[in-house]
Amino acid sequence: MPTAAHRHALDLGRFVMASPSSFHAAHEGARRLEGAGFRVLSEAGEWPTAPGGYAVIRDGALIAWVIPDGAGPLTAFRILGAHTDSPSFKLKPKPTTGAHGWLQAGVEVYGGPMLNSWLDRELRLAGRLVTLDGAEHLVATGPLLRFPQLAIHLDRAVNEGLTLDRQRHMNPVWGLGNPVEADLLGLLSGLAGVKPADVGGYDLVVADAQEPAVFGAEGEFFASGRLDNLSSVHAGLAALVRAYEVSGGDAIPVLAAFDHEEVGSSTRSGACGPFLEDVLARIGDGLGATATERRRAFAASWHVSADAGHAIHPNYPEKHDPANRPVLNGGPLLKINAQQRYATDAAGAALWARLCAEAEVPYQEFVSNNDVPCGSTIGPLTATRLGIRTVDVGVPLLSMHSARELAGVLDPWRLALVAERFFAG
Repeated sequence: MPTAAHRHALDLGRFVMASPSSFHAAHEGARRLEGAGFRVLSEAGEWPTAPGGYAVIRDGALIAWVIPDGAGPLTAFRILGAHTDSPSFKLKPKPTTGAHGWLQAGVEVYGGPMLNSWLDRELRLAGRLVTLDGAEHLVATGPLLRFPQLAIHLDRAVNEGLTLDRQRHMNPVWGLGNPVEADLLGLLSGLAGVKPADVGGYDLVVADAQEPAVFGAEGEFFASGRLDNLSSVHAGLAALVRAYEVSGGDAIPVLAAFDHEEVGSSTRSGACGPFLEDVLARIGDGLGATATERRRAFAASWHVSADAGHAIHPNYPEKHDPANRPVLNGGPLLKINAQQRYATDAAGAALWARLCAEAEVPYQEFVSNNDVPCGSTIGPLTATRLGIRTVDVGVPLLSMHSARELAGVLDPWRLALVAERFFAG
């Protein structure tokens, strides 16, 4: 295994651990970009138009871009889209619950997690608290929660089929005592350094506390939570920093890491919202573009929607297409679907093939078995909203939407290499 791939995987692991929520992922991405020389801007402030690297955060989403020397009103964009959220559980109002001497947390299912994969794990709570003055405070616990499974002695048929009721069974424990006398939000407020009475609202999710790991006979596997889709966000960050360092090319590279993909994207920080269009319009305005010139720039632009996809499962081969069977470490996926659940068409496939050839990276095609419904991504959403040509790609995984997913060590690194070629224009 190339050491570059291992270094990339280890850094991806550090990024995941620093990003237990979408809000943390956006801020960690911005922190890394600042360290590379980017300027983090406020949406409410004036934006510079000079060549350089810039970034802006909206809630749990991050958009960053590089204006190259010589950029003008008709300069096209090269956008890599991804998302910062993952299937999980979100803390409810009045979250301190419990009975029979246990302290529990009231949580609501977020997206489509594999419920059984969250059982018997040490888990964190992470996200943001917003105080009454409107200030946002990021907070993350260490190992705090656990969804304990019922012992087999009390459910002898569990191995014949496990059924989990989302309301009754998915209530994690976090301590012992009387819930009337406990205060989960008070604990979190203390970690954030604010008074519980000053907290006006919160967005807090559950995340796996286990460190990512490289393993396998030859160190070929990488296991981690939130690979769907922090593997793509991390690859985009690495490629964008490289584009900033090179500071060349005939296009404006953009990383658009949206929130809320797992619940439909219909929010102000999701791919259905106006965030990307707002940023692209302001970049165009700064370069002196008219409305017509902006549309001409869009017509010459490309969007690579990068989201994790499926590798063939050795124990369930019948769930996959008979001819297209991606494997771990076989290269990033080109994702295709006749119902346009992915936005890839022939032009996008040709672009991806050319980029992979230039990066000297193999790639694999993914298409669903006709009897298995296909998921979707931000690709069709962005293509529909902006009219920018789009191709859907991603890193192959096993155990997608598990609390801990499985990738190959080579594939996230290879995705970053191809993203570098894409950003080069």
